[in-house]
Amino acid sequence: MDETRRDTAAQATLAARESYGKLLAILAARTRDVAAAEDALADAFAAALAQWPQSGVPANPVGWLLTVARRSVGHAAARRHTADRSFAMVQMLEDERNDQAADGYCDDRLKLMFACTHPAIAEDAQAPLMLQTVLGLDAARIAESFLVAPASMGQRLVRAKRRIREAGIAFAIPEAEEIPARLSVVLSAIYAAYGSAWDEVAGADPRLAGLASETIWLARLVAHLAPDQPEALGLLSLILHCEARRAARRGADDAFIPLRDQDVALWSREMMAEAEAALRSAARAAQPGRFQTEAAIQSLHAQSRITGERLHGPLLQLYNVLARFAPTTGVLVARAVALAENGEADAAMLQLDAITAAEAYQPWWAARARVLWLSHQESAAREAATRAAGLSSDPGIRRFLLAGGYQTA
Repeated sequence: MDETRRDTAAQATLAARESYGKLLAILAARTRDVAAAEDALADAFAAALAQWPQSGVPANPVGWLLTVARRSVGHAAARRHTADRSFAMVQMLEDERNDQAADGYCDDRLKLMFACTHPAIAEDAQAPLMLQTVLGLDAARIAESFLVAPASMGQRLVRAKRRIREAGIAFAIPEAEEIPARLSVVLSAIYAAYGSAWDEVAGADPRLAGLASETIWLARLVAHLAPDQPEALGLLSLILHCEARRAARRGADDAFIPLRDQDVALWSREMMAEAEAALRSAARAAQPGRFQTEAAIQSLHAQSRITGERLHGPLLQLYNVLARFAPTTGVLVARAVALAENGEADAAMLQLDAITAAEAYQPWWAARARVLWLSHQESAAREAATRAAGLSSDPGIRRFLLAGGYQTA
């Protein structure tokens, strides 16, 4: 490939990354046919790679791609419905005449996200569908990230797109009173995708490479598109605080390093600063929520580690708030540990015992080991740590638990 073609391919790839979700939302909004819009965009990008090396990259590459994709949609519709050929062509021309300059396009990606997380879409398809439609990731790449067989993920995505078309799901911003609840689903889908990337941070599975950066990109996008929604800023802050510590989580031998032992010099100060700025912006709205509270917890953990100040009391207060917003098993387990660290180990053990059906949940056993150790029940703590190690697929975490890592202050 000569230098010109490489440069053209790079510019086409950049245009695809930056505009894929925006263009897909515009194309699919009228027909609600995501698959047809994806095909049209694929045609447009193929045309760009074929034509731009000869004719040069257009001054408005996004507008060029939209025009070509719209014509592809119009031609496809005309082929499917010969009787409607003239209508499809007229509609296509009208859309082109109504185009604004590229910088003035109405950004419909948030509408696309709301469509992807509509209640009619299966919950296990919502996050993957957002990754595909907003970022343009292919089904095989998404399947690897979620540790699902490519064929199964492909079928899941096809069903979700068919559901959008058949149910006539609108590409629209919900009514004002519905936005917080619907946005919560969008944010939860992004957070679920980041959760799937957590093993990438641990280095346990190469198939997860890159997913964390994709979810950060999505979180930044939602915060940009919905700047008046504090929970969007809270999610961005939470993910950035977690991601800022990536380099410090593992030792040279892949040993697990808990937050209390991490080298703070390895933390990304740039990400932490962005996280704190997002959290401050969210706090100005005075509308606390789950993701803001989780971000505040991570911020307090970072402050405690950097300054050496013990902040067990404030952390416990935040976990109590979080448990009201999201009383999940993970949150309740973390709150019990915070309670024990605050000097109330017996009460913490009662809270752990009250969590039902947790015996197969690895963090529950790890937390139990820590709480038992703080209760001076060393033998029982070792047994719990052994159970936790047996439920972990990560060699580094298993070594940490079996070596008594839960004992360190």
